Amino acid sequence: MTLTINYRYRLHPDPIQEQTMLHWLEISRKVYNYALREIKDWVNARKCSLNYCSLSKEYIIPANKSFPTYYNQQNALPLAKKAFPELESCSLSSSANYNS
Repeated sequence: MTLTINYRYRLHPDPIQEQTMLHWLEISRKVYNYALREIKDWVNARKCSLNYCSLSKEYIIPANKSFPTYYNQQNALPLAKKAFPELESCSLSSSANYNS
């Protein structure tokens, strides 16, 4: 028998902290949706019929592109942080520097 203990914490952030947390949630949502879209595009690109593919309805992804695994996507995050500076605001190093 496994005993599971749950804890619930209530936060009372000030307006600045609330805006920071909402910003983190927004960035996290965008990153998650991008990763999910990458996987769905890869799967949809390999669903066309054997005898033909409609170029207007199919995704064009190179055949030699490997499946976007968790580790591939995780390793792509440092490059994404360089390309999109707003991702850096959600990193652990920037949140550890947040003083309240």
